[in-house]
Amino acid sequence: MPAPGRVPLARALSKLGRSSRSEATALIVAGRVSVNARIVRDPARLVVPERDRLTVDGDRIHRANWRVILLNKTRGTITTHRDPEGRPTVFDLLGDAGRGLIAVGRLDRATSGLLLLTTDTRLANWLTDPASAIIRRYVATVRGELTDADVARMMAGIDDLRAHQVRIRKRSGRETHLIIELAEGKNREIRRLCEAVGHEVTALKRVAFGGLEIGDLAVGAWREVTRAEVRRAFGPGAGMGPA
Repeated sequence: MPAPGRVPLARALSKLGRSSRSEATALIVAGRVSVNARIVRDPARLVVPERDRLTVDGDRIHRANWRVILLNKTRGTITTHRDPEGRPTVFDLLGDAGRGLIAVGRLDRATSGLLLLTTDTRLANWLTDPASAIIRRYVATVRGELTDADVARMMAGIDDLRAHQVRIRKRSGRETHLIIELAEGKNREIRRLCEAVGHEVTALKRVAFGGLEIGDLAVGAWREVTRAEVRRAFGPGAGMGPA
């Protein structure tokens, strides 16, 4: 068991807000991370973040100030720091403002809307933990007419997928507009649910995450979220780290 204060290098980079755990692992294996001026390629190497000098591509990594931002993600951007295929990412939208942030979960490339990013890994883990059951609300458009029976199936559950709530706003033989709420953000869950009842999603936008809503924030724009807002949005039990 690691001694107090010692954590695996990949976790240390994540906790310092440099990247997600998987992205940190890739940086380490690629030889881009040094500990006390020596390149380390083992993501499990134990370090003490408060004592050891950690650098990525020669730049020293410091603990970032506490921040949460709310981004109105554009359709077509990837939720990652870098994309090997050169596709645009959410961090391209943020520019220097994204330094030290990690995404709270993901939105797939074709999905737009509310994405939270933070330097607080404790909060990020709490928000994405299925046990926290944070409600995510989406506005979706699907091909064809979604029936009441389809809605019932989606809410009852299909395999390991289940919508917390489904409300139809407008429907016709050509397409259906609906609001879908999820209590757990599984990979492509809404798309898979709709496909399971025979309907293809043609547009999907997340408009709320817990008590935080996208409101009139412009597409591609972002704003800071305060600690007080986080408490109001997710309750006093929200697992925030120190300021």
